[in-house]
Amino acid sequence: MRSNSDRGRADRMLAGGNRIPAAEIVELSSRSSGPGGQHVNTSSTRVSLRWNLRDSGGLSEEARTRLLARLRPKVSRDGVLIVHSDRHRSRQRNLEAAYERLHELVETALYQAPPRRPTTPSRGAKKRRLDAKRRRSALKIQRRLGPDDGN
Repeated sequence: MRSNSDRGRADRMLAGGNRIPAAEIVELSSRSSGPGGQHVNTSSTRVSLRWNLRDSGGLSEEARTRLLARLRPKVSRDGVLIVHSDRHRSRQRNLEAAYERLHELVETALYQAPPRRPTTPSRGAKKRRLDAKRRRSALKIQRRLGPDDGN
């Protein structure tokens, strides 16, 4: 178990002035079940990142609440967000993939869609719609009358 304070990793910036402090991320390595053949049985290439959302100093209260609510299935009871990666053979590539996944998860959870501004159809659009309805209605009336009754 290693903390990032001794590794020189930089904080990752998030929307709204929030950040993922590198010093708060705990890296764990374990045996992977992913690609690697016999090599996978002898080396710890799977990477797990743990970030305590409840105690993080890089989040505003609003962001913390939103993350805990939206990432609930991925957050432990203690408020720790855990991200795993064992997609690659090397530990370094898995570490990079895990950091990318963590950043992506948090960014997506913090995204707030802009409020929808209700619009009304323009006068031309209303006219086109009603004209189309009249044409369709006339066609159906013509079918009902039959080919001989039209004239």
